[in-house]
Amino acid sequence: MTFPWLTLLGLLPIAGSIIVLALRGRGGKTAAMAFALAELACGIAILPMDSAALAEQHSWIGTIGAWYALDADGMTKLLIGLTVVLVPVVLLAEWHVGDAPRRMAGAKGRPVEKDGVLPPRWSTEAFMALALLLEGFTLYVFMASDLLLFYIFFEATLIPMYFLIAGWGGTGRTAAALKFLLFSLLGGLVLLLGVIGMYVISASDGAPSLLTADLTGLPMATGTERWLFVAFFIAFAIKAPMVPVHTWLPDTAEQARPGASSLLVATLDKIGTFGMIRFCLAFFPQASGWATPFVLTLAVISIFYGALMAIGSRNLLRLVAFTSVSHFGFMVLGIFAFTTTSLTGSIFYMLGHGFSAAAMFLVVGFLADRRGSVLVTDFGGAQKLVPVLAGVFLVSGLATLGLPGLANFAGEYLIMSGAWSRHLVFVAVAVVATVLAAVYIMLAYQRVFTGPVSEASERHLTHDLSGRERAVIAPLIILMLFFGLVPGPALDMVAPTAQQAMVHVSASDPEPSVSNGGK
Repeated sequence: MTFPWLTLLGLLPIAGSIIVLALRGRGGKTAAMAFALAELACGIAILPMDSAALAEQHSWIGTIGAWYALDADGMTKLLIGLTVVLVPVVLLAEWHVGDAPRRMAGAKGRPVEKDGVLPPRWSTEAFMALALLLEGFTLYVFMASDLLLFYIFFEATLIPMYFLIAGWGGTGRTAAALKFLLFSLLGGLVLLLGVIGMYVISASDGAPSLLTADLTGLPMATGTERWLFVAFFIAFAIKAPMVPVHTWLPDTAEQARPGASSLLVATLDKIGTFGMIRFCLAFFPQASGWATPFVLTLAVISIFYGALMAIGSRNLLRLVAFTSVSHFGFMVLGIFAFTTTSLTGSIFYMLGHGFSAAAMFLVVGFLADRRGSVLVTDFGGAQKLVPVLAGVFLVSGLATLGLPGLANFAGEYLIMSGAWSRHLVFVAVAVVATVLAAVYIMLAYQRVFTGPVSEASERHLTHDLSGRERAVIAPLIILMLFFGLVPGPALDMVAPTAQQAMVHVSASDPEPSVSNGGK
């Protein structure tokens, strides 16, 4: 019997969250970081391991064919790596998130707002425990190869994420957390209907199974397949998020702590695009082809809408959120273009976007901690006062817009080059959005960091990045550069997943294989 590495990956942060809550003071924070680093070591250790050797499968609820089954193909490994890297980075970034007094005198005993931020409801240790719990649940979502197990952890991720939003952040954090929860529960309810439908079809021959391998290629009537596809797709489109079910994200990003927003957008929201590849394409190949024109239209609308809203945003956190709406549109475009090249690019884009989005949220958080505001009108000339902070904002922004040499470029290029031969019109429209990306990033940089130093900036931006803050952002910058310059190993890892997905939908790739891309 091989060592259960995947179970360890799932349970270690969950156990860590319990231990952190049991401790107090600095001991709790140190324990949280120790568990996060141990999880990072385990996550890195499994990357070179054979996927077949990592697989685990144990009977769970035999009467309905449910299994405790875990697996890790190239796409899963990539998302595991992204998740285990970001959690310790976020913990370090939010090292003092609960240090402010949790009760402040005010009317009727209510907490008093300061610079648009309410004092935290709970301690730093509580934030870290919730982050570890979210990490464990998210990893189980990526690793589950049983549909019921996937659904349980899909819903379970809502619990820690809700409290991470509601416990720390802006004055509207409770409303934002509720909006996030309602949208997510709606998606979960629709997904549950789809899961039940898959079980009913599987059980029709008297031998039910919820293993994803057994559900792949399951014969079903055309109408049934289309309805089930719609159920799964809606759930994942909410999570992704895509227009028009994206409206929860800007509010959440504006009100939550930057660390919580980083975990939400960089890792948790990847469940949406992951689910489209893992389930929509595999379970419903004919329906996926049937829905392609509609899905690609939504993807291009998301790309353009997100970019235009980012250009018009005066709130830096909302700007980053809208850029993510645009980027998820690119990912969905690559998924439903039905070529190995574009799908490989989409999977790789999940990684690059994770690093760049987290970096943008955290850098904006550093600005907000100094200025007490995230409105671009409250800054001006900041690069003269905080040149290092200005530099990391610029690098993160350039990665976001897909500058060659940074991580997002390879994914964006593969998506558009792979989709070009089949969906020229959609790609041509998407290319225009890449120009808009340069506009929203450079406009934000110009308004915040260039020009004469404003009185408010001079008063508040009195110190550049601290040693801790540099330690937070340095790994993200290094990884964006590494995967921008050396994308080959990651592309090699995920190419088999893309090839298998194309087999499921019976699509032949007109483009040459990119399994050796970047070499």
